[in-house]
Amino acid sequence: MNRKKIVLSENAKVVLRKRYLAKDEEGNIVETPEEMMERVAKAVAQAEKNYGGDPEYWAEKFYDLMAELKFLPNSPTLMNAGRELGQLSACFVLPVEDSMEGIFDAIKNAALIHKSGGGTGMSFSRLRPKGALVRSTSGEASGPVSFMKVFNAATEAVKQGGRRRGANMGILRVDHPDILEFIRCKEDDKELTNFNISVAVTDEFMEAYKKDDTYELVDPHTGKVTGKLKARGVFDLIVEMAWKNGEPGVIFIDRMNAANPTPHVGQIESTNPCGEQPLLPMESCNLGSINLKAFVKDGEIDYEGLKEAVHTAVRFLDDVIDVNKYPLPEIERMTKANRKIGLGVMGFADMLIKLGIPYDSEGALKIAEEVMGFIQREAREASKELAETRGAFPNFEGSVYDVPGARPIRNATLTTIAPTGSISIIAGCSSGIEPIFALAFERNVLDKQRLIEVYPLFEEEMKKRGLYSKELMEEVLEKGSLKNIPGIPEDVKRIFVTAHEVSPEWHVRIQAAFQKYTDNAVSKTVNFPNSATREDVKKVYLLAYELGCKGVTVYRDGSREEQVLKKGAVRNEEPAESACECEVAPQTIKPRPRPSITYGSTEKVKIGCGNLYITVNSDENGICEVFTNLGRAGGCPSQSEATSRLISLALRSGIDVRSIVEQLKGIRCHSTLRQMANNKDIKVLSCPDAIARAIERAIGQNLGEGGNGVEYLKKIYASSDTATTLDSPSNDKGREKGPKAVCPECGSVLEHDGGCVVCRSCGYSKCN
Repeated sequence: MNRKKIVLSENAKVVLRKRYLAKDEEGNIVETPEEMMERVAKAVAQAEKNYGGDPEYWAEKFYDLMAELKFLPNSPTLMNAGRELGQLSACFVLPVEDSMEGIFDAIKNAALIHKSGGGTGMSFSRLRPKGALVRSTSGEASGPVSFMKVFNAATEAVKQGGRRRGANMGILRVDHPDILEFIRCKEDDKELTNFNISVAVTDEFMEAYKKDDTYELVDPHTGKVTGKLKARGVFDLIVEMAWKNGEPGVIFIDRMNAANPTPHVGQIESTNPCGEQPLLPMESCNLGSINLKAFVKDGEIDYEGLKEAVHTAVRFLDDVIDVNKYPLPEIERMTKANRKIGLGVMGFADMLIKLGIPYDSEGALKIAEEVMGFIQREAREASKELAETRGAFPNFEGSVYDVPGARPIRNATLTTIAPTGSISIIAGCSSGIEPIFALAFERNVLDKQRLIEVYPLFEEEMKKRGLYSKELMEEVLEKGSLKNIPGIPEDVKRIFVTAHEVSPEWHVRIQAAFQKYTDNAVSKTVNFPNSATREDVKKVYLLAYELGCKGVTVYRDGSREEQVLKKGAVRNEEPAESACECEVAPQTIKPRPRPSITYGSTEKVKIGCGNLYITVNSDENGICEVFTNLGRAGGCPSQSEATSRLISLALRSGIDVRSIVEQLKGIRCHSTLRQMANNKDIKVLSCPDAIARAIERAIGQNLGEGGNGVEYLKKIYASSDTATTLDSPSNDKGREKGPKAVCPECGSVLEHDGGCVVCRSCGYSKCN
């Protein structure tokens, strides 16, 4: 292969070295960026053998497209193509069935996907609500949110391919009886840290909102109506939570299903973690993005070059489907039956600046529709050309494309606007369809040294006009925008507008413009200043629905406390990167060492397997460990030991003991329940239930009878009886300036865009 030299920025080199280039067993980098792209190109081009194509020819074409930074595939493809793992998709959706077997099958499948480098989306809408009867045990269901916590814990334990922590999207329909608990489930930033959550909003709900009416809640297990809620009250609660910390987002589920290309195969119920890829259960999708910055020449869009790039990229992504090593055979079958791909864009803000068009303008909307419309048309043409030699996707018959006289098409969907945090840094362009985040930022090179990096197109413009100086760049860094800097021409201020200067309305209008010509959905963050009101957030959600968006994500500056990390407090270990990268990486929690001396007590509790001896020990900081031992053979000693070890770990990691009790108490075991009927001495439901009650007794506080636990639950569920009158004050201005999310590696400010987070200073990213 005639390898072209790749021109990369320093930030791109940092990202590649940390997260993409192959390493040996000692962690030494063993390939160059050129060798990485050659590895990817050759591996993907092997699919050409299946269709009589020339793998060497197409490997050259694929390599050139990537080496020129005109197109890059999603992160798993760059990381894994041509290597042993071989899992190349970023997006997966799993079904969560309403049975214990189905739930834990989904947990196992999610773990396998996370281990392989993918992110998972799941709807919990099939699960019966909290308190519903479980006939097999004569007990009560614990509800979707309780099982989400189990998924979250499993995700925390699995690091993706040794590189990235898994990420999940959790979705619940707005008509599920547990919707109020779900909306609040991330009110505490420390809960469900490996989940992004979205409410699946129906058209019926939106009609009820418009009419200020109620809507019905339906038990998914029985299909029976369980109650009614005031639509505006629920909507206001969604807004309240999103105003507080950016979640939940909303997806317009009926709109997604209206665009479902294969309704005869199944209904869409969830998306991938960033929300841009609606998928059927057990379906995956591989993504890639075209760098629009590379297609502006002499102030004009190079449509011929863009056409060639689109056709090559569609072929590349279709080939990925064939060479991919799927984590589950069911996913491979469904993916190959529909052959969905997601071709998107990055560098849109760069394109506008090179064309001299402000981001928040009618001209930008025109370019968005024109460019994305062109990409969608050419992508469909490329897919139809592939179908002529390779055949249509197997589920073509009965699909929306199956109309008399229509040409077959190779892929059920073709276009997606995904977050591009890491790959846009590699490509040296702006992220996705977001405006630029900053014109200047500080990069820490060595201790006590700082380097101001300037957005390249701004630096170029300032030098061209004879205005560039280090002093001016210092001022730009300090003020964050050009708005209040004297001596900058007005036309420059208008063109070089940053994300926080763009009004929320324009964020949504740009998203809607791209959605018109996107088969799947658009991942974008609507940025708000910290002073934004709840009413501001509400207007954006409503505008997104009115303009035809399939979902919307908001972020109010400084609204997530967990993101405020001290500048310079860099951990030694490299932070885990996420598959969906929609939140700042959680800080590593290290349990305090076990004290050399503890004090406590041991009690004997009768369970279905015999006697369980439970020891609860404390030190000066409170309860610090739990031990269990079964008094005779039988039962599940390994399970109870594992439970007690995890409890001890959690206690010494600072987890509230009451939260631990809430998770354990009420868990049922078949063996214990069977024995209860004949043995009145058995007064617990299972080993975990017995441990919870022992901990309660150890702290002298029965959380089930008037302690803090009850007050906490009252707070959580207070609105269930008053949801029809929920209201959100609309004049709360909040703090004028909130705390900034900063990079855990270098302490620089992180940017929230595309539903994700990225550090433009050192290259740290949680994005694909």
